[in-house]
Amino acid sequence: MIRIFKTEDGAVHQQDETSTGCWVALTDPTATEILEIADQYHIDPDDLRAPLDEEERSRIEVEDDYTLILVDIPLIEERNGKDWYETIPMGIVTTEEAIITVCLEDTAVLSAFMDGRVRNFHTYMKTRFILQMLYKNAQMYLQYLRVIDKKSGEIEKKLHQSTKNQELIELLELEKSLTYFITSLRANEVVLEKLLRNEKIKKYPEDEDLLEDVIIENKQAIEMANIYSDILSGTMDAFASVISNNLNIVMKFLSAITIVMSIPTIISGFYGMNVNETGMPFAGSPWGFPIIILFAVMVSICVAFWFYKKDYL
Repeated sequence: MIRIFKTEDGAVHQQDETSTGCWVALTDPTATEILEIADQYHIDPDDLRAPLDEEERSRIEVEDDYTLILVDIPLIEERNGKDWYETIPMGIVTTEEAIITVCLEDTAVLSAFMDGRVRNFHTYMKTRFILQMLYKNAQMYLQYLRVIDKKSGEIEKKLHQSTKNQELIELLELEKSLTYFITSLRANEVVLEKLLRNEKIKKYPEDEDLLEDVIIENKQAIEMANIYSDILSGTMDAFASVISNNLNIVMKFLSAITIVMSIPTIISGFYGMNVNETGMPFAGSPWGFPIIILFAVMVSICVAFWFYKKDYL
């Protein structure tokens, strides 16, 4: 899908045709759309296809007519009715006439610009636009990291009484998301450092300040992701032991109940044998049955009390 945007009079407008200073947003483009944009702006089609590969690495490539910037952006993916987090590549191609973005899906990073929710945003100020996208990207990482931290805290509360693996599986999914984030943020950091040294992309003094802000936000996101990952890893190890211990407590309780319940069964089993009743206590007494029942109950109560004192029940 091809969408064309341009800022006029401080507002973002969607257009049908390209023009100088516009923004061309490609979302999961077809082969025909890629070739159309590649021919129009003299771009290698492979560079426009690169962001469509989920395994593509972050990098900067400077060509004669354009510059390609590839970064990883965070994305929410719904699985089994729950939101999980991963990253996908986003390509930014800047030419003399326009700026082009390529991504597999609509993301919160680009939607903010399309909806006009970013202040001081102008499509014709290409360098500023690139840095604003990178800054928004770093902010989205920080936002999702806070959500992950909150989710892990909610799961930890359930783990205290849990004997199931569901909570550990959810923590594993969060740890996987953090691994994706850390890898992508470190790759983005390399791109930002190269962008800082790149002289072909024209930067004004205020752009230098914005780029430094982007680098700081990205480093903060890396630190937060590392901290949350370490905490989550330690939490998973600790609560794997807690779940195992909770299961042992349940098994100990059930074993004690089984022993207590087996006492009346053993006593009644003796009286169920086909032997001469002469040798069986109270066999000839009319009060034999209630006496034996009472005796079995008393023995069971004593055993149950002993288990209780030993903290088995």
